[in-house]
Parts: sequence; structure tokens; C-alpha cells
Amino acid sequence: MGGEDDANGFTGSRMDAGPELVAAIAAHLPPGAPPALANSLASYLQLLYAWNRRMNLTAVRDPREMAALHLPECLLAAQLLPAGPATVLDYGSGAGLPGIPAAALRHDLTFTLAESQAKKAAFLREALRHIPLRNTSVWAGRVESMEPERRFDAVMLRAVDRMAQALQGAAARMQPGAACIVLTSDKESAAIHALLPHLLWETTAVPASRQRVILRGTQPGRCSTWNISGLEP
Repeated sequence: MGGEDDANGFTGSRMDAGPELVAAIAAHLPPGAPPALANSLASYLQLLYAWNRRMNLTAVRDPREMAALHLPECLLAAQLLPAGPATVLDYGSGAGLPGIPAAALRHDLTFTLAESQAKKAAFLREALRHIPLRNTSVWAGRVESMEPERRFDAVMLRAVDRMAQALQGAAARMQPGAACIVLTSDKESAAIHALLPHLLWETTAVPASRQRVILRGTQPGRCSTWNISGLEP
């Protein structure tokens, strides 16, 4: 059985973020992002680095490389989410990518980080304590174990195991008018389109990447409800 751990109201201690890492992250932030976002994401990446030394959360080992390789596409995907209030499921969150950077940027949305592996779910809980994110909670279990009627305004997927199965699970959690956002490589795009052919797919290239793209699938007739204007002033 899965369970949900609410991070709202928890203010845990922050890790000290080195100025070089903060500066590297700041270079990837979109216009209009809150100034404190770079510090929050630096604390998250430093925690990810520390945990990654004893468990495999990401193949990228250096926090500055994490900032360059992981953050740009996660923050870009966050801008493709709907204007709030809305709910977002990070399906198979793993290291918290894309959910944690997206939630840190988009305070107008409510995020659920779903992760079935206990050790990874423990990392996600710790990450939420360090930042903290009042708009985010962890579902420590399989998405299939959520209440059958629970649906979301958007579902995000990145580097999940068994993508075909995950996409079908994601589709089952999309309420009418919802969108599916997949962070993937360009060569995988056609296969993903074919797995959910009832969605209208749009492709956004990740800047400074030769192969990474973000796919956004929306239900026909609903595309006008989605925009990239949800940043806080």
C-alpha cells in the first residue's frame, strides 16, 4: 500500500549552497523566476549529490553537471504546465526530476511526487524538508495504488522504467482536459506518440541540447487551456 507524506508547513534546515553552484543554477533560470530559486535548487542538488554517493539516483555525479544537464529541461517543462491552481503528478519521480525543480518554480501548482521504491521515496521526503516546498507531497507507493478516482491536471514523466506501461498508467490518471508531459530524447518521440495516439502532441526542443525534447500531449479541443505564463511576478 502506498501513502502520502505532506511536506506542507515543514521548514527543515537548509544546506549551505556554494556560490559557484548558485551562480551556475542562476544562469539556467527563466526570466521572472524568484531570486531565491537558485539557492533552493542548489540545496536540492547538494543533497542529491550526498545521497547519490550511497545509492543510485542519477548517473551524473557532480552538482554543477546536474545543474547543466538536469535543470534546464525540468524548468522548461515547468513552464509548459497550466496556470494554477492545478494539480500535477510526477510519475516515477526517482531523484525528484522533474517534479522538485518544477514545484520550486511553480508555486501556483500542487505537485505529487510518486515513487514506489522506498529508498528513493525517503530521499524525496528529505529533499522536501531541506528546501522546503509547501506545494508538494510524496506518494510512497505505486501510482496504481492511489484511489481509483484520483486524477490530475497534468502528469509528468522523465527517465521512468517501462515507459510504455508508465504512459498507460499516466493516461489513467489524467482528468478531462489534462496533459501528459514527457521529458525524453528526440529519437523516442515517435514511439511515445504511438503509445498515446489520442493526444495531440507538441514538441519543444531543450536549448543547448542536441537530442533532448519535451513532449506535451493534450486532448483535442483542450489545447487553449495551456500556457507558459504561470510564473509568479
